[in-house]
Amino acid sequence: MTSPTPEFSRPVRMDQLARHAQGVTISAESAEREALARRFHLLSLDRLEAEYGLTEDAGGVSARGRLRAELVQPCVATGLPVPESIETDFVLRFVTENETGGEGEELEIDSDDCDVIGYDGQVIDMGEAVAETVALAMTPYPRSPDADAHLREAGVLTEEQASPFAALLSLKNKK
Repeated sequence: MTSPTPEFSRPVRMDQLARHAQGVTISAESAEREALARRFHLLSLDRLEAEYGLTEDAGGVSARGRLRAELVQPCVATGLPVPESIETDFVLRFVTENETGGEGEELEIDSDDCDVIGYDGQVIDMGEAVAETVALAMTPYPRSPDADAHLREAGVLTEEQASPFAALLSLKNKK
């Protein structure tokens, strides 16, 4: 089974690694940002760029850099637009897929291993790696500033109002 081509693909062949040792900048074009916005269920992705450097050692390839993104997600409560700016450093480790565990094998990871990405030993895709890093950096459940007001208007109870103790409190207040 072949994987679909990533929306933001910037392949780096291992024989070109020296050219990517420092100061490489990649930016997603408009069509790539639109495709990523659809993939990540965003209202818009207005900017996605990263600066990085690659180094190789006996265990694989390390990528260190900084990414910047401007995006708009829908509020989880109202669907209203919630803009977000992301600017964060990243450190990724690319190891050949036979070192990450084959298909069907269980791979145990801890917090230090969470940024390990498998690759075929020939080509790494920095565009896809940056796209996945942005997806992980986004606010997981964005809420618009006026979400609570919209929910009250719609008749949604707050946690305190829906609590089993809310009925007891209302009885106490009647005395």
